Amino acid sequence: MSEFPVDPIGAAWLATTFGVLPMARLPVLSQVGSRRLTQVEDGFRLETYTENMRPDPDLSSHLQFHLRHEVPNLEFLSRLFTKVGPAPVQDWLNVEPTGQYARRAAFLFEWLTGEQLQAPEPIGGKYVDAINADLMVAASPEEAVKVPRWRVTDNLPGTRYFCPVVVKTAAVQSAADLDVPHLFGQLTAEFGEALLLRAAAWMTLRESKASFAIEGEADRSTRIQRFADVLARRTGQGELPLTDAALAEMQEEILGAVTTLTRLGIRQSPVFVGETVRYQEIVHYVAPPESDLERMLEGIHVFLNRTQGQSPVMRSAVAAFAFVYIHPLADGNGRVHRFLINDILRRDGAIPDPVILPISAVITDDSAERRLYDSVLDQVSKPLMQGIRDQVTFASTRTQYPDGVVSNIEFTGQEQARPVWRYPNLGPHVVFISNVIRRTITEQMREESRYLRSHIRARQAIKEIVEMPDPQADRLLRSMEQNEGKLSNILAKEMPVLTRPDIWDAITEAVAQSMRGEEPIESGVSDRYQPNQPVGR
Repeated sequence: MSEFPVDPIGAAWLATTFGVLPMARLPVLSQVGSRRLTQVEDGFRLETYTENMRPDPDLSSHLQFHLRHEVPNLEFLSRLFTKVGPAPVQDWLNVEPTGQYARRAAFLFEWLTGEQLQAPEPIGGKYVDAINADLMVAASPEEAVKVPRWRVTDNLPGTRYFCPVVVKTAAVQSAADLDVPHLFGQLTAEFGEALLLRAAAWMTLRESKASFAIEGEADRSTRIQRFADVLARRTGQGELPLTDAALAEMQEEILGAVTTLTRLGIRQSPVFVGETVRYQEIVHYVAPPESDLERMLEGIHVFLNRTQGQSPVMRSAVAAFAFVYIHPLADGNGRVHRFLINDILRRDGAIPDPVILPISAVITDDSAERRLYDSVLDQVSKPLMQGIRDQVTFASTRTQYPDGVVSNIEFTGQEQARPVWRYPNLGPHVVFISNVIRRTITEQMREESRYLRSHIRARQAIKEIVEMPDPQADRLLRSMEQNEGKLSNILAKEMPVLTRPDIWDAITEAVAQSMRGEEPIESGVSDRYQPNQPVGR
């Protein structure tokens, strides 16, 4: 929970006065002090104002301050409006029926609570945006909707049931501005489109393998190939996997025909993310109940529709992490979550078909990046669990649910958790994904392309000395790598012509010459990214 200043104003005053404590940290806290001051730490701001800025000690004055000077926090406002009810907002509205902040407060009250206020006559004033698009991600102007009832423009990017929040800190802005087509264009200019396309198949397989590794299930060759096929066929194609039918179809393709689930698609059972330690369940995150899932998934769909034309990096990060926090499937959530990153980038034209960015490989191959991935997931899950942990229990008997899941988890904190589930702050997730995308293109894909280019040169050099099919040349190169340039007994038996000293010496020199054309590959990067088998077998 937020640590509030000693002399708070705005949201902090409202929170302490009315006992409304948000689980997530408020992006802006305000206080009264001796001089005007702004302090920023990890993207969070503490604003100090002088005494002349202190609002009157009532809800409407501090709420107006919050809407005017701070970043409106949907989780907090949802809790506040539920706690105080409609009367304070209605009273404010009756006094100031044309005031822009009273009208914004009325709109947000109805939008967040589903309750209706009495609109006084006359409602007037210019249309005003529900949220400030300079401070947080809002609907694109052409997607915003005017609400005559309050003379407010609804530019919220989602729905009441799911509206991810992205505060536009300097770090988030910089991350969202990452020019993916430019980075990819630089790669194309260096290696050529034909070579990158040849590498695309390996990249897809690499992403599939790494995706399983994130879930602690590496080296499952059949499942890896199956998911790679889903990535290759579905990325940027067809219906978004956000409906029951679309999710069921994708889930079946990912999991295969043999599964303990009796129903695919949106789960019909409770779910949590955790682990078992000495037969004790440790819960890291409790997902929303099955009754909320359809409307929350629709919220992701609305977000993608209403933010069209905005940063592909931001949109892909929000869609992917929103999905994983909603956790709508009984199995396969992580794979669909990571699929969505490439899917949205492809749909937005940031990456060309058939390229798949092996984003998961950057996460799995770098221990620091993996820790960052876990840390960014904790941005939402950790404060949530701090607030609801005592409401998670496990029954002595297990229940079998309609989708085949058997579980004994019991959770009674849905109402308390719902504002966090509905309005998660995904700004840090945008920063994380942007960095991973940049590293994927500038490090991983570049090194793989360099390796492939060197390999093609070496293969051609071998065939200038001894004519052989490409698969044999590939086997010869792999053997040379594994045996430090020496001719193995197995290879000598398979290709006797290689036993001639002049032939083998000529081959080793030709391969060395072909490799000299490349600048040295960074050892740490090449160790992570060099495939066990080259593309083009």
